[in-house]
Amino acid sequence: MARTKEFDPDVALQRAMELFWRKGYEATSMADLVEHLAVARASIYATYGGKRELYLQAYERYLENGVDFAGRLGGPGPVLPAVRDLVRQYAEEAAHDVQRRGCLVVNTAVELAPHDTELARRVRVNWDFVEDSLAAALSRAREQGELADDKDPRAIARVLLVVLQGLRVIGKASDDAARMRDAAEQALSLLD
Repeated sequence: MARTKEFDPDVALQRAMELFWRKGYEATSMADLVEHLAVARASIYATYGGKRELYLQAYERYLENGVDFAGRLGGPGPVLPAVRDLVRQYAEEAAHDVQRRGCLVVNTAVELAPHDTELARRVRVNWDFVEDSLAAALSRAREQGELADDKDPRAIARVLLVVLQGLRVIGKASDDAARMRDAAEQALSLLD
């Protein structure tokens, strides 16, 4: 008879995501995971397959809990207020991230993507999704007359993607809210 698990794998995955997000992959040891998850090493291996596999699952969990771009940008009515609110929210969250976690996607891009092709691919997929969501919203804004015809929705979406990710990087090392707000507002001036 198979032995039942003595822990909730979903709760443990959430806790692993939080630990990786705060410390990073390399700085998180198996001993850290055992202690933080309150799960035996053998159970971690049996349930998730090891540290890297657990990280991949934690990364996916992070994305599941992330910003609902379709919901935020795809609703009826004016588009540009939603885009502005999104960019400003990123700036505020970055400025007030007291744990200095940043963004797990950005953290993964910086720490692991240079030497892990699978994680580099996953980061690109996420960034493509964000860019595509912004470009679609900005195209709709142009069709509705909110954005001038001479504005390129794709190019602006790319700038905003870089700004959003950059805000997360700055937020890891600084709580300079003015710097982040100024950067966000300058990027948003592209919409005028």
